[in-house]
Amino acid sequence: MSVHIGAKEGDIAETVLLPGDPLRAKFAAENFLEGATCYSEVRGMYGYTGTYNGKRVSIQGTGMGIPSALIYVHELITAYGAKKLIRIGSAGSIVPSLGVRDLVFAMAASTDSGVNTRRFGGANYAPTADFDLFQQAVEAARKKGVKFTAGNVLSTDEFYHDAADYWKIWAEYGVQALEMESAGLYTTAAKFGCQALTMLTISDSLVSGEELSAKERETSFREMIEIALEVA
Repeated sequence: MSVHIGAKEGDIAETVLLPGDPLRAKFAAENFLEGATCYSEVRGMYGYTGTYNGKRVSIQGTGMGIPSALIYVHELITAYGAKKLIRIGSAGSIVPSLGVRDLVFAMAASTDSGVNTRRFGGANYAPTADFDLFQQAVEAARKKGVKFTAGNVLSTDEFYHDAADYWKIWAEYGVQALEMESAGLYTTAAKFGCQALTMLTISDSLVSGEELSAKERETSFREMIEIALEVA
């Protein structure tokens, strides 16, 4: 049992899906896994293990932001032996071509966070997805006929920025969407020799102003969850 995850040894599968919202973890486990059992409710951050097409899979909430997510990622890897980590998150679109409910696979994750800057002594590290997981996600989406975009995303430390147009410089350089965890996930997975991939469903657009409700963000990301489970 780790400090922030109240699971016993053997409770957690080697493949773990990582929604930021613990209620999305609950929704996904109850609607997509067979025989799902809750192994942790510590701090209200639910974790479940069940099976999907006979494959053992866990789903663990991580909270919002790199610091919160990395607590769970680090403990999943070092205390429970997780090997394959797939983030299933929401994101804000910063390009006109992406609308709400569109799917993005994060090939790379830029960041304005200071976590990696401190880790690498002021140098820039380029956090990237695991190629095999990325390729499997692309194949699964194409097989299901699900439209997706692949590219760079920005893992930002701030949800509410003082500068309303801060995102425009990132869009100018080809970044597709804003989220808050992937740069940390990819870096930590690389450190421990694990596989990691982020899949994101667009929940709002900074370009058009369109957005989903909190309830819709919790329960309407079915295509993303199904593709993640196929990869798992």
